[in-house]
Amino acid sequence: MKEINVDVAIIGGGPAGLAAAKKLYDLGVKDIVILERDDRLGGILPQCIHPGFGLHYFGVELTGPEFIHRFIEEIKKRKINAKLNTVVMEVRPDKSVITVNPKEGLVIYHPKAIIFAVGCRERTRGAIQIPGTRPAGIFTAGTAQRLINIEGYLPGKEIVILGSGDVGLIMARRFTLEGAKVKAVVEIMKYPGGLERNVVQCLNDFNIPLLLKHTVVNIEGKDRVESVTIAEVDDKWNPIPGTEKKIKCDTLVLSVGLIPENELAENANVVLDKITGGAIVNEWMETTVPGIFECGNALTVFDLVDYVVENAETAAEGAYRYLTSQKEECTISVTHDKTIRFVVPHKVSGKHNVTFYMRVREPMENVKLVVPEIGLKVKYARARPPEMLRVKLSSKLLSRAKNKKITFKIEKVEG
Repeated sequence: MKEINVDVAIIGGGPAGLAAAKKLYDLGVKDIVILERDDRLGGILPQCIHPGFGLHYFGVELTGPEFIHRFIEEIKKRKINAKLNTVVMEVRPDKSVITVNPKEGLVIYHPKAIIFAVGCRERTRGAIQIPGTRPAGIFTAGTAQRLINIEGYLPGKEIVILGSGDVGLIMARRFTLEGAKVKAVVEIMKYPGGLERNVVQCLNDFNIPLLLKHTVVNIEGKDRVESVTIAEVDDKWNPIPGTEKKIKCDTLVLSVGLIPENELAENANVVLDKITGGAIVNEWMETTVPGIFECGNALTVFDLVDYVVENAETAAEGAYRYLTSQKEECTISVTHDKTIRFVVPHKVSGKHNVTFYMRVREPMENVKLVVPEIGLKVKYARARPPEMLRVKLSSKLLSRAKNKKITFKIEKVEG
């Protein structure tokens, strides 16, 4: 068994982990190790072959593989140590990181700081408890995406997609382009779960039906999915008797939400936000355990990878400040009213510019984002839960919070 001392261990080699590593290196921290359980860097992006990445960060539209290739090349150029096929078994409160891989066996890293960049996982059929038989032909959207784009297999020919998250919408288009028939995208909410551009480009442009306020109430089939039964739901998401409709299909694809991966963080005594599923963090993405940072989709599920990278660079700056003993107390609490579901980060110092990320609870039009304590008012033509609101506030504004609290609210614009 080997024990290795490093300055920073970054857990996860996706866009967040690579962006954090690059930023750290450029700040002067060279003793970095990236721990990635897959056999290649990049996270989920190598299978995201559609365009739409990089518009904010690079100023050019790229596919997923193109976007992540730029970061992989930067990591190689800097010769940052990346351990592939390496599973992190445990992270202890003293920041010991226990790993295992086929070549070195058990290795324990002792970093001065840790950045969790582990991303998120998909909700499965078991998580949402769909009744019915257990035949072949039920896939999460991400699994279906990997089968088509990486492995070269078409999982089915007659498809029903449950949930209208972005990956589900993109897969509706992908299946159609590969010659399969997407019978319907079924969404339990009264609004789509993905970005509006994906609804337009992936469903409307291909005449794929989107059934809002519907859900799958049964799966039929013995060896393979033969049909699913859908039904309308009421305002409490309960199926309405008498509205059932059977759709013949051989495949059910689930796009029913993403869950930040935080079991390792919990083992390290990191306190989690019950709403986001990610860690409670300050303006530098530092968790409740000093020296442990979290970023990207492990922190909260972002809708754009550009924001993931931006957030990861903030975590890297935080780790750098921690290593160089630039510690500051974050005494201003960040709160929100019932119009907003969550706001990240949770605490700030008021001494630095901070980018806040948040989602509203309900679709709204002609509104303004208000923070009464500092006199902030930002108008939006509309705000939708699937589209994250991002606002950067200056230290000058934040320092106005005399009562050590700021509250984000959404209000209707009058007139």
